[in-house]
Amino acid sequence: MTDPKPGARSRRRGSKQLVAGYVFISPWLIGFLLLTLWPIGQSFYLSFTEYSLLEDPVWTGTANYAKIFTDDSTFRKSLSVTFMFVLFSVPLKLFFSLMVAMALNKSIRGMNIYRTAIYFPSLIGGSIAVAALWRNMFGLDGYVNQVLAWFGIEGVGWISNPDTALGTLILLNTWQFGSTMVIFLAGLKQVPGELYESASVDGAGKFRKFISITLPMLSPVMFFNLVLGIIGSFQTFTSAFIITKGGPINSTYMYALFLYEKAFKHYQMGYASALAWILLTIVALLTLINFAASRYWVFYESDGGKTK
Repeated sequence: MTDPKPGARSRRRGSKQLVAGYVFISPWLIGFLLLTLWPIGQSFYLSFTEYSLLEDPVWTGTANYAKIFTDDSTFRKSLSVTFMFVLFSVPLKLFFSLMVAMALNKSIRGMNIYRTAIYFPSLIGGSIAVAALWRNMFGLDGYVNQVLAWFGIEGVGWISNPDTALGTLILLNTWQFGSTMVIFLAGLKQVPGELYESASVDGAGKFRKFISITLPMLSPVMFFNLVLGIIGSFQTFTSAFIITKGGPINSTYMYALFLYEKAFKHYQMGYASALAWILLTIVALLTLINFAASRYWVFYESDGGKTK
């Protein structure tokens, strides 16, 4: 018998490698299909039904969406509160994270200890315990008002006042800057030092270096943090649920909290599924807009100095 042709042996070997590859990724693939793709499909179907968990879903077409957009003032309120939260919290978090990252981007003794100490609170930043602590800090008899009293300033109920309640949640989100700061710090490490040396020879000061070198070189990192920040802010739930429960007067009634209450308090699963898909659409559109606008301000070194 003659040996199989080299082409046949190569195809058999390729088939065996393909099968082996699928076997190795099968745990992830099964998990993705059962725990991610299937729930997404179910959610999309349920968004067109009336479903209360206790009874079988009843197909209602686009009735949920029609009611949301035409007859639900709470939807409009929660959406406006969430947009306000995103509008202020994301830029503040980016700015503060960048400033801290630049302060930590120094070659001094013990800097790793400082970096660890500053990042450590972010490990528990989104926990219920931190939200409860924040509620105590900004309560009428909280630590913030106690400190203000030392200077003769009469504090207010920060989380019970509609004018300041949302600001406390924005401040908490800004305080949870650790992950964003680490990404900025990694980006700063990639900026060539020769650029700063050349700028110094040309007489550029610190502010000029920041505007002309640091920001353009960090723009891809900033874009990445911006997109993640927007997505994360739209999903804010724990702080609003634990600290204010959406009050006072719905001034902190986040969209995710509204969705949660529709699903698990009123058992309107079909309605909540429709709200979830509307949120997905909003976030996807904003992400697409950011990607489209990025070509005008995001600098990629591979583009030869031109924005992409």
